[in-house]
Amino acid sequence: MNAVAASPPRYRAITRADIPALFFVRTRTRENSYTAEQLQRLGITPHSVEAKVPTSCKGWLCTIDDQVVGFCMADRASVELWVLAIHAQVEGRGIGKRLMSLAEQWLWASGCRRAWLTTDLDTTRRAYGFFRLRGWTDWKVDEGLRWMALLPPQAVGD
Repeated sequence: MNAVAASPPRYRAITRADIPALFFVRTRTRENSYTAEQLQRLGITPHSVEAKVPTSCKGWLCTIDDQVVGFCMADRASVELWVLAIHAQVEGRGIGKRLMSLAEQWLWASGCRRAWLTTDLDTTRRAYGFFRLRGWTDWKVDEGLRWMALLPPQAVGD
């Protein structure tokens, strides 16, 4: 991957054909990185992701120079922000913000009244600050994870 890309970021919905590229990116994040073997032990495989895509899940990806550099997926049935992964070489370009916005807007348009995600307990990790800046709030700590919640914009202050 070229650290200095020639073309601007492009965003689109994830298709089944993109799944191998998603695993490439997911194993190359700077924080909260997993190997393919670790993901498999968690039940996250190309097959399991392929099975989720046509159901209540939807995802978006970002490409630069035709290479997938980040993605985000959400599940409207469980109202979970399932994953956000950005390749370490393209951090700081607003890609995560744009992908999160796409997922959050889709959840709200699907009728969700509250979304949730899990993240690391360590509040010094960049992800925690990123989520807090987007309005996500701590919900609970359980099973070694921090659970965070987000209300739709119109619900804030209701």
